[in-house]
Amino acid sequence: MRRRFAQFAWIVLGFNLLVILWGALVRASKSGEGCGDHWPLCNGTVFPHAAQVATLIEFTHRASIPITSLLVLAMAAWAFFAWRGELVSKAANASLILLITEALLGAGLVLFKYTGTDVSMGRVVYLSAHLINTHMLLAAIALTAWWASGRRGIDWSAANGRLLTIAIGAALITGITGAITALSDTVFPATSLREGFTADFSAASPMLVRLRMLHPAIAAAAGLYTAILVTRLRQARPLGTVVAGLVILQLGAGIVNLYLLAPVWMQLLHLLLADLLWIALVLLTAAVLEKSPARAHTPELVHR
Repeated sequence: MRRRFAQFAWIVLGFNLLVILWGALVRASKSGEGCGDHWPLCNGTVFPHAAQVATLIEFTHRASIPITSLLVLAMAAWAFFAWRGELVSKAANASLILLITEALLGAGLVLFKYTGTDVSMGRVVYLSAHLINTHMLLAAIALTAWWASGRRGIDWSAANGRLLTIAIGAALITGITGAITALSDTVFPATSLREGFTADFSAASPMLVRLRMLHPAIAAAAGLYTAILVTRLRQARPLGTVVAGLVILQLGAGIVNLYLLAPVWMQLLHLLLADLLWIALVLLTAAVLEKSPARAHTPELVHR
């Protein structure tokens, strides 16, 4: 029964990844206003009629929310009966709470009209909060599946705890700047690399455009730090290898995304790699800092 629960939790994680990617498609295709400013209804109806493409994209994303809600609710209920009071149940409950806040934040985007071509500071702040909540949701579901697979909890006081915490924080900051850059690329698309670079450094450009220059620098620094860290951690493999590989793929995807002027399909691939890297980094942290009764197997940095 517990093994089946772990498999179910991994499926829930995968479905949530799809929902997140479709949400990014809503933003990248400028379909956020596809259902107007109505929520939870779409243009005042439950099922839109003679809908345009933008409406279909937005409605499909909204329709996925009840499905993922039922999946996470089932996961939390199953964990309650199978692991009552234990770490797995707590992680599943956290997943449910974060899913509720995720849905509320998504509704707020519509109700506050932070959609379409809106470039207000309010949207930037709201988008950042949404990104953090999404990452926390993925982490909670991933840890639910991880701990249900027989792994122990995290000991943040263990060796390398601080270094891995920095890597987690760097990944969050990279994600926030990436979301802002993606929004800028959608609202203010460049027709050439030269035009894009000129706009990035021009004082006359909107603030949202000037902010996107931060993402490549932060992503490169965070990626380099993370890659070096995981290669120096004992007992980090195979997850360490996965994280390092995803860092390389993500940086490469970022360069291609920039060169191609951020087409929608490349933005989605870039986001998928970012989410997979985040999940792998969270699980790597859980593996390296896993509690041990004897503390004899606590990973330490290899000094060379």
